[in-house]
Amino acid sequence: MTRLDEALLRSLTPGVIGVLVRRGADFAAAEDAVQEALVEAVRVWPSDQPRDPKGWLIAVAWRRFLDATRADVSRRRREDLVDQEPVPGPAPAVDDTLRLYFLCAHPSLTPSSAVALTLRAVGGLTTRQVARAYLVPEATMAQRISRAKRTVSGVRLDRPGDVATVLRVLYLVFNEGYSGDVDLAAEAVRLTRQLAAVIDHPEVAGLLALMLLHHARRAARTAPDGALAPLAEQDRGRWDTRTIAEGVGILQAALARDRLGEFQAQAAVAALHADAPTAAETDWVQIVEWYDELARLTDSPVVRLNRAVAVGEADGPRAGLAALAELDAALPRHTAVAAYLYERDGDPATAARLYAEAAQKASNLAERDHLTRQAARLNARRSP
Repeated sequence: MTRLDEALLRSLTPGVIGVLVRRGADFAAAEDAVQEALVEAVRVWPSDQPRDPKGWLIAVAWRRFLDATRADVSRRRREDLVDQEPVPGPAPAVDDTLRLYFLCAHPSLTPSSAVALTLRAVGGLTTRQVARAYLVPEATMAQRISRAKRTVSGVRLDRPGDVATVLRVLYLVFNEGYSGDVDLAAEAVRLTRQLAAVIDHPEVAGLLALMLLHHARRAARTAPDGALAPLAEQDRGRWDTRTIAEGVGILQAALARDRLGEFQAQAAVAALHADAPTAAETDWVQIVEWYDELARLTDSPVVRLNRAVAVGEADGPRAGLAALAELDAALPRHTAVAAYLYERDGDPATAARLYAEAAQKASNLAERDHLTRQAARLNARRSP
């Protein structure tokens, strides 16, 4: 008995769905049929893995689709579909992955629905795995995915898709990190590698580089006691230097094409952090320059918030606070940034108050715990 190769199953999923769609199945029916084929593979393959795994999945999924069609459509339509059943043979070499990326990241879908559908149709995850990753009931996720499939079932991809939308969805997947039994950050890297293999675009490379550079620091993001470790406090010896080198190489090749985009600019910031042997040796002046480029490209308030931190490091905390004062105080992390800059400026009382206030606004437990510790640390120093 051989061990089931789940990574192989996930990598084959988009191609199998694409074959069924090209044969006439609508997207929702094709995706359902492929999911049934994956379940059958989990049952059969450990003891009898086929020589042509993709061809096996296509054959089983097509039979499942025909069975469902026989129950749901008229005799004439049924006979037409049966007539189309292919002669068994090697799986076609056509790669439908790119088509599915664009379909799952369709503008008519909400970001959360697009992410869920991408994970299932392109990533090959089960509804249960996606639900566990998002910490929601399986029934809730099933409804979300069903609605998304209905939305895109009638969509014709007869025009070039929007690469930016696909990249945004993959970035959302990456930022979900890890929860449940599926590592979404690693899954996002895998899917972005897959996308980079089928589309030659500097921003695709930029996003892959950004993910790799962030992912390389993953092991150092948690202190030995389980607390969140900010970038400046991370043990850089735990960073994955091989992944950093790969990310930097991909980024340099993308930047050489002189078609700058936001993901390339973000990756450049991450590369400068990765290049510094210590936090004190970080080239903050260059980082501010890259944030200026990002602000020009996106006009994002979040970018300007991060720029204020960089200005505070490059030109001093007072300059950072001046940059921060130009932004809306309701921005996420605004209060935490202010607390950090006030501490740097030698005002621990204000910093402690702001850290405590930021902790109450934190969106996750790890961040809340970190900010609470910062407030407690400063208050302890001020106590007699």
